Amino acid sequence: MKLSLSVRIAEGFLSKEIPILPLDEVASIAVQAGYGGLCMRASQVGVHSTPDVVGNARRILRQSQLPVTMLTGNFDVVYNNDRGPQSLRDIQPMLDLAMQLDARLIRVAMKSAEDIPWAQRAADRASELGIRLAHQCHTLSLFETVESIENTLTQIDRPNFGLIFEPANLQLCNQDYGPATIERLAPWIFNVYLQNQQLDSNGQTRLETWCRGVVAFDVIPIHQTGSIDFSKVIEGLKRINYQGYVTVHQSATQGQPPAQSASLTAEYLLCLEQSYELK
Repeated sequence: MKLSLSVRIAEGFLSKEIPILPLDEVASIAVQAGYGGLCMRASQVGVHSTPDVVGNARRILRQSQLPVTMLTGNFDVVYNNDRGPQSLRDIQPMLDLAMQLDARLIRVAMKSAEDIPWAQRAADRASELGIRLAHQCHTLSLFETVESIENTLTQIDRPNFGLIFEPANLQLCNQDYGPATIERLAPWIFNVYLQNQQLDSNGQTRLETWCRGVVAFDVIPIHQTGSIDFSKVIEGLKRINYQGYVTVHQSATQGQPPAQSASLTAEYLLCLEQSYELK
């Protein structure tokens, strides 16, 4: 299993713009905990960043020997808001930043069928540079339900446009996220995001979905059992012989230092890997 650490580890859950740790510290945490790459987000470096910031990020990544496993280059995509799909209409800034960071996968956002032709054009442009685009399983998007995900990707019909498989958002939408779904979506899975939550009608976090209204939950550590069944995810990835990155896409829970969270999560996931011999 190739583990990647999202720089979200240094963000608050609902405040995703100002990091609590600089990139060099995040990189150090990743290396010490055994991760093989960083998933970059706009909180650390994005299309808004100055050349000096981008250059410093390149230096840190090179010194740490950590590739950028995926780039989410602006806050609209991070927040999955109504402006998220605009980057498909002008993908060049994202491509330019990806090239500077040696990233070969970019996360994008889609809200309606009107975005599909723009996704095709953006994918064609990215293909010229050897870059792939992917959309996360996400509430309030065309990637909310398994059926919609499959239909949308089939319509886009580009070999370099795929999916960031993410079980927590599927759970919020009352969707299966186990081996059968992973096999169904296997042709498009470019990346895997992992985060954990406990569904609770009195939960502190409430998110809107198109398919089932508001869903309440609490964020819990990935290594805490009782909610997302990560063994089912690992089993599904084993069945399809998944060779890409598995990305820890979660900020540290309240009261837990990011370094401790990253280390415990890596240890837990590698233990699951050994159980299912996913290599």
